[in-house]
Amino acid sequence: MWETSAFVLIGLVVGFGALLARPELFPTRSLPVGAALVSAVLSGRLTHYVLDGHVPAVQLAVSAVVAALLVSVPARPDLAPRRGGRHRHA
Repeated sequence: MWETSAFVLIGLVVGFGALLARPELFPTRSLPVGAALVSAVLSGRLTHYVLDGHVPAVQLAVSAVVAALLVSVPARPDLAPRRGGRHRHA
């Protein structure tokens, strides 16, 4: 049962970390936190069943990687402020 709590903690850390690192990419503040939380818990539980509860370090690592990858799904780079300068077209 401790694994689920660890997966929730991983999801919260990844979600709030994304907000702290690049807040301008997310239109709402709950979207990256929710995406990271759900993806961390689901991927962690899935790897728990696949690995039959063995190797908890791998379960935690997979949960963190999947959460970090899927938190980028709701990101909106088109909403980010433009950097100064001109674009070069080839």
